[in-house]
Amino acid sequence: MITANTNPQIKNIIALQKKAKLRREQDLFIVEGIKMFMEAPKERIQAVYVSESFLKDKEQAEILKDIRYECVSDKVFADISDTMTPQGIMALVKQYHYTFDDIMGEGNAPLLMVLEELNDPGNLGTIVRTGEGAGVTGIVLSKGCVDIYNSKVIRATMGSIYRVPFLYVDDINSALEEIKKRCTVYAAYLDEEMNDCYSNDYKKPTAFLVGNEANGLSDEVVKLADKKIIIPMQGKVESLNASVAASILMYEAHRQRRD
Repeated sequence: MITANTNPQIKNIIALQKKAKLRREQDLFIVEGIKMFMEAPKERIQAVYVSESFLKDKEQAEILKDIRYECVSDKVFADISDTMTPQGIMALVKQYHYTFDDIMGEGNAPLLMVLEELNDPGNLGTIVRTGEGAGVTGIVLSKGCVDIYNSKVIRATMGSIYRVPFLYVDDINSALEEIKKRCTVYAAYLDEEMNDCYSNDYKKPTAFLVGNEANGLSDEVVKLADKKIIIPMQGKVESLNASVAASILMYEAHRQRRD
């Protein structure tokens, strides 16, 4: 059992929790909790760590049958965990590497979310999770977006990180030019030319553009969109949370495609 956080493995986990660059270099990300561990593709799991208390529960210990793991003291596990109330199990998982074709999906009507400079981990994780429920084929992220392997993002996806293709792009403008060859691109944007988001046909190949939480989409990116759309609102509300807006758009496309 590992009892000191000076152990090289423990020091590496703590560093992986904090540094996106190190996660990229090692091609790994960290998942915590029973649900995230159970849903992780077993062939992608590189290492498993459990707390001393976790193993004392017979039902919990049973899920580790035939799996190699390292036991660490409760104190050490608390040090390596990124949660306030650790469940006592975490795994290092191999990162995913998707292509442009992967995010387009196998059907004739791709449904994409294109995110520009999205900074909040909770928003990104929620979009990934909701995207799976709404049937998106993939998510495109500008290089300035929060790291999708940030622990807060991972938790917010509730397992969808394993199933929703995503792609970071160095040049979002060039990526949009490619996407426009296959999809109609809609920008969630406020100006005099906007139209109601419910008045468009999303059964066709579709990509929704959602921007930074504070500043929205850049003018340069908006100019590349085929249409600007708005979510109708009452009262004095001027805008919605980025993940809420994205969810409404994705589920409107989902509703249309179910009819």
